[in-house]
Amino acid sequence: MIFDLRPIDRHFADFICQESSVTDGTLWLVAALVSHATGQGDICLDLDEITGREIVLDGKSVLVPAKELVVATLKEAPTVTGPGGFCPLVLDAAGRLYLHRYWKYEDDLAQAIIHTSTGIEPVCEDTLQAGLSRLFPHTDDTETDWQAVAALAAVQKRFCCISGGPGTGKTSTVVKILALLLEQYPDTLLRIALAAPTGKAAARLKESIIRLKENLSCDERIKLQIPSDVSTIHRLLGTISGSVRFRFSAKNPLPHDLIIIDEASMVDLPLMSKLVTALKPDARLILLGDRDQLASVEAGAVLGDLCGSGRTEPFSDRFCALVARMTGAKIPDSELIVPLSDTLVVLKKNYRFQAASQIGRLADCVNRGDGTGAMAVLSDQANAGVTWHDLPAPGLLKRSLGQDVIEGYRPYLAASTIEEALALFDSFRLLCALREGPYGVAGVTLLIEELLAEHGLIDPRSRWYKGRPILITANDYSMKLFNGDIGIVFPDAETEGSLRVFFRDSEGGIRKVSPLRLPEHQTVYAMTIHKSQGSEFEKVLLLLPDQDTAALTRELLYTGITRAKRDVAIWGNTATFMTAAIKKIGRKSGLRDALWVPQIIET
Repeated sequence: MIFDLRPIDRHFADFICQESSVTDGTLWLVAALVSHATGQGDICLDLDEITGREIVLDGKSVLVPAKELVVATLKEAPTVTGPGGFCPLVLDAAGRLYLHRYWKYEDDLAQAIIHTSTGIEPVCEDTLQAGLSRLFPHTDDTETDWQAVAALAAVQKRFCCISGGPGTGKTSTVVKILALLLEQYPDTLLRIALAAPTGKAAARLKESIIRLKENLSCDERIKLQIPSDVSTIHRLLGTISGSVRFRFSAKNPLPHDLIIIDEASMVDLPLMSKLVTALKPDARLILLGDRDQLASVEAGAVLGDLCGSGRTEPFSDRFCALVARMTGAKIPDSELIVPLSDTLVVLKKNYRFQAASQIGRLADCVNRGDGTGAMAVLSDQANAGVTWHDLPAPGLLKRSLGQDVIEGYRPYLAASTIEEALALFDSFRLLCALREGPYGVAGVTLLIEELLAEHGLIDPRSRWYKGRPILITANDYSMKLFNGDIGIVFPDAETEGSLRVFFRDSEGGIRKVSPLRLPEHQTVYAMTIHKSQGSEFEKVLLLLPDQDTAALTRELLYTGITRAKRDVAIWGNTATFMTAAIKKIGRKSGLRDALWVPQIIET
């Protein structure tokens, strides 16, 4: 195991030893490593993984003492406490060491989720069955309608997590769930909030809901009560300038009866904890997301922990009987119950990638860690929609990319109107695994600009040239521009051709902004796979690095592949691809144990 400490890790370790009035090397070492772990996205440091082993620390070999000695050292230190105490470091019974702040976030979230998951909400079964029959009509009696199962879980529980890959119908399911809940409470005005982690994700959810409501099989009165306004989670909680706190919290709960969060895989532990602890005691929460996608950029893999990534959903006898009565379907029950029993449903049928879809086959192989199967799909030239391209040397990359880049971006750059340009820009995107390096976003973007300029498609002599695509990288609530929003520089007919940056607004229209008023931004011919989450493109060129890195994982490949609706081309070398396909994100936390500890059903 290799650890490259940051200056903040060293300063923190110095602080812990100073406050403990000890010069013990073991205390300094584990304090530095737990700080380093949080910087890598982990919630805690698992002592079992480092104790009694030789590690490489800043290029030097270091032997970590046995676990018994490390635990004894930590328990003697006045800066270390057990769960519930108040010290800079928290050591739990399983040998996980936390920064206190992260232990608090995890514990608060676990307790809030368990509280919200407890109990069964009363329902009118006649009304519910009528709604299910109307909204989820049977089309195949031999196949379980998992969307209907998810709807039942959401109606009878105050907490529900619906997971599924792109094209499995998460949004359409949740719109039908809203209709079912509103039908259950005809005389009650339900206060409903819809939110997503980024402004772009919020806008996409809003567009989907507006479209789906039109064809919803329910009373017009119900349709009118289904909201279409979607905000970011930060805006929902109420940001406070200059503070990491929010206006709404456990002391000042959100007023909503039901909150729905889309793209939940992108939500980190601190934000999810603050959201869930801000719920009213009787509020409902529905999370939508793909548990197999990348975890959040910041610390934690909350959706993966909540969904018990890879495990089968635990359904109680009571819930299985309800599903049978309401839909006629038989789903497997579980001999064990856990705090989240009957709250998790994974949508299994893909309506975008049919069984014969090569993109679907490729994504499935990667998701199962079957690198050999994935390469077989990529290598078969008869498979339309997926192609493999051997990675060229850095010096040959520009020439190699030429045809794909020109064909991919020429249509939008030739558009005569901004409406046409915005529509065509999502036809193609080049996605990179990394930000820096010869195959990273920064360098590849410069190569693409050079290629487009050489073919006369852009004139980059000025920073603000016609056709320049812009990615917003910081939220600006005053401008209503959010991290992830994409705009295009284009002449404005209303100001005699002055260049403006045009964005799609939350209403589906187009708004323009002066380049001088933009918040932090970057040119976006190429983007990281992380930044592409929540987006869809007709064709994707996925550019992998020439060697393995910590960021290159199964989840990264899966997320990049499933951004494509029609074609995906992967550029890489076989060894790197195969290594990534079998490597999973292994973020450390205690959240999964807190939520998935089995209990024997009492008879």
